[in-house]
Amino acid sequence: MSAEEILVSAVQLGKNFCLYFEDDDELECDALCKEKTLHRVLRNADSQLLVVRPDLNVAAFEDVTDQEMRSGKGMHFNIHYYKTTTPAAGMPVAFSVQVEDKSYYMCCEEESGNKIVRFKEGEVPKEIPGESNIIFFKRTFTSCCTRAFKFEYSLEQGMFLAFEEEGYQRKLILKKLSTKDEVDETMKISLSNYTQRESHNI
Repeated sequence: MSAEEILVSAVQLGKNFCLYFEDDDELECDALCKEKTLHRVLRNADSQLLVVRPDLNVAAFEDVTDQEMRSGKGMHFNIHYYKTTTPAAGMPVAFSVQVEDKSYYMCCEEESGNKIVRFKEGEVPKEIPGESNIIFFKRTFTSCCTRAFKFEYSLEQGMFLAFEEEGYQRKLILKKLSTKDEVDETMKISLSNYTQRESHNI
C-alpha cells in the first residue's frame, strides 16, 4: 500500500453556518446562503411602483396612491440577500412578494424562445446549491447614480430586469443590453421603505 499526500485545508463557518473551503487559489462557498432579508417597494425611473397580480399573471409598474401602498397588495417585496465569494459580479438577490395570504417568488423561464419573468407560489430557499433562475445580481445603476440599481439575471450575462410599454401597462420583463456601456432608463430600479416617497440606497 503506497502512501499518498493528503492536502488538508482549513474551513470556516460563516453566518447561517455557510461552509467555506479552499478550492484552487480562493475560498468559495459550497452554496449560496441567505444572509438577510429587506422589506422594500420597487420603483422605476418615473417613481411608479412594481405591482404583482398573480391572478392575472402580470407584474407591472403602476402609479399607486399612498393608501394603496400602505395596503401593500402585491407591492411589498422581500429582497433576499445571499452570501457571495465573487462580489465583482454583484450582490446575489432573490425577490418574493406577499399577495393576500400567499407568498410568490420571482423567477425567469423560457417560453417560445424568449425569457420571461414569472411569479410562482412558494418560498425562497435558504440555500441554493448551484445556478438558479431566481437569482439576480444587484448593481448600482451607474457610477454617477448610486442611489438606484439594475438587476442582472444570473443565468445570462447582459440580461436585466426592465419594463416595456404594453398598452397602458409597463410590464416587468428581461431585457438585453445592446452594449456594456449602454445606459437604459427602463432598467433603473430604486428601493424604498413602504412609508417613503423617495428612494434611497440600500
